[in-house]
Amino acid sequence: NLSKNPLTTLSWPLFQHLQLIELQLEDVVFECGCKIRWLQLWQQRGEAGLSSQLLYCDEGYRKIPLLDMNISSCDVPDISVSHSNLTLVEGAQVTVSCNGTGSPLPEVDWNPAGMRSINVHQAYVYDNIIHSIQLTLSNVSREDNNFMLTCIASNMVGMTNASVQLIVHYPPLIMKLKEPYKRHDTCIEFTVAGSPHPTLRWYYRDQEILHDEFVRTEFDIYKDDVEGCLMFKNPTHFNNGNYTLVASNILGVATKTVYGHFLNKPFFPDTPAPTMTVTHRPEEDTFGVSIAVGLAGFACVMLIVLFVLINKYGRRSKFGMKELE
Repeated sequence: NLSKNPLTTLSWPLFQHLQLIELQLEDVVFECGCKIRWLQLWQQRGEAGLSSQLLYCDEGYRKIPLLDMNISSCDVPDISVSHSNLTLVEGAQVTVSCNGTGSPLPEVDWNPAGMRSINVHQAYVYDNIIHSIQLTLSNVSREDNNFMLTCIASNMVGMTNASVQLIVHYPPLIMKLKEPYKRHDTCIEFTVAGSPHPTLRWYYRDQEILHDEFVRTEFDIYKDDVEGCLMFKNPTHFNNGNYTLVASNILGVATKTVYGHFLNKPFFPDTPAPTMTVTHRPEEDTFGVSIAVGLAGFACVMLIVLFVLINKYGRRSKFGMKELE
């Protein structure tokens, strides 16, 4: 609240970093001129609650409403840049220009704060109405990929800016490739950097891995990095071995291998084959068996003879019994 203060002028840079909701300036009479043109523009646009206030300026001989002030050659600068975006290969050099025009002549400058690439400024003024700044970037760094390079033109009336997006291409780099560890599924974790984002392929035993329900790749992209996992569902000892990640883009190829050990091979103890044993019986046993076989044969013959005799004489005895009756 600056109401009723004996102010004759006021500068907009005092408020540029404030989250200004309302600026109260009632009963303040400024000197009419270019220095308060910004305040007239704010009132016209209704910024900071100024549209509802009665603001005045002094022309030297009378007080007039600020909205009625008429000043020529006093406005916010215009700005233009030579590129809307720049796509470069790492290590390249480029020059980009920014032109600020207007009256009063604006100050123009690039804001490369935070850049890793080497930068040099050169300023030119044409016809006292164009202020041009050339920015030369050399040995462009991959760390400046997606950097928003801003040019600012400002005078006592206000400020305008324009931005150039810097895109730096560089070959892939496999920054991390870890041995498998258990999550919900088993993961071989990786991080790959590259611009453009590289294409990823996995190889196992010199064969490319085709994704299915048991083996798949999951990843997210954060700025230049591709981070993720080669996921395994219920891997066994058959999945043990070397896994090679191949990352490629238009500038190159990077490869890295990690050994994946999931389970130990099951242990099956060797069972000796049964041995065939041949037992040689002593000769005494063989002789005893021969005697037993002979006796059995003799007994069979005697039984047969006995059967014949009984059959023959038994019938005669039967007939004799009939005669006695």
